[in-house]
Amino acid sequence: MSIDKLIFTVITGTLFLYVLLALIKSLRLVPTQSEFIVERFGKYHLTLKAGFHFLIPFIDRVAFIQDLKEHTIDVPSQTCFTKDEIQIEVDGVIYLQIFDSQKASYGITNFEYASIQLAQTTTRAIIGTLELDRTFEEREAISAKVISVLDGAATKWGVKILRFEIKNLTPPESVRQSMEKQVTAERNRRAILEKSVGEKQSLINTSEGMMSELINKSEGEMQKRINEASGKASEILALGEATAESIRKIAIAINGPGGKAAVRLEMGQKYIKTLTKLKDNKVIMGGNLANMGEMLKGLDLDI
Repeated sequence: MSIDKLIFTVITGTLFLYVLLALIKSLRLVPTQSEFIVERFGKYHLTLKAGFHFLIPFIDRVAFIQDLKEHTIDVPSQTCFTKDEIQIEVDGVIYLQIFDSQKASYGITNFEYASIQLAQTTTRAIIGTLELDRTFEEREAISAKVISVLDGAATKWGVKILRFEIKNLTPPESVRQSMEKQVTAERNRRAILEKSVGEKQSLINTSEGMMSELINKSEGEMQKRINEASGKASEILALGEATAESIRKIAIAINGPGGKAAVRLEMGQKYIKTLTKLKDNKVIMGGNLANMGEMLKGLDLDI
């Protein structure tokens, strides 16, 4: 075989292989949750959805392949300054998803890199308006503001920002130690306050218990005295009534038949007994004491 034929054969074989490869490449199978951007003569032609497609060799080509599944992008740690000039390290993570493959391909060179840069600059700007304590308290508010800014810009890129989460807010070691001391002091203050409140309530309860006890004792003592006075009054009343009844019965008996004689006899006997005791005791008696008639004259009784 001559050299010319050999060269022709090589060139023909190469062209054949090239055409064969072009035909094979024109047969495209698009997976689920993916889209292929096809250009014709270097200009956007169409978007291939999931399935089997045939392209015109040497005319159509797949310029971009876009994944429609949710993307997770780490935002690297960066240094931010708070409103009170405290330096903190902040990092996060972005969750996004492509909703327009054409815009994602032609709207921006690299939407992931752009999203990271915009998230970092927005985070620095927001933290710069907050004091250190508020940056820890308002993580959700910071995330919401970053999502709002990112989503407004990403819409032009055919991308939807789903979430933005701050993973870490790390202050300097000196600030962290000061914060720990502050938390410990606050915890001790609350413990002391709760202890004092408990002791105060205990003293109040004790004093209220003592007061109730004294009130109960005084009421009991008062009721006891009332009962004793009532008993004494009832006793005196009963005694008076009994005495009056006895006197009334004696009066009736005296005024009855033989009553005066009985009284006279009783008085005489008591008089004689009295004189006998006085004599035994060698007491000098007057003359009129020996005359029983004189002594009983005032009783209006006949002796």
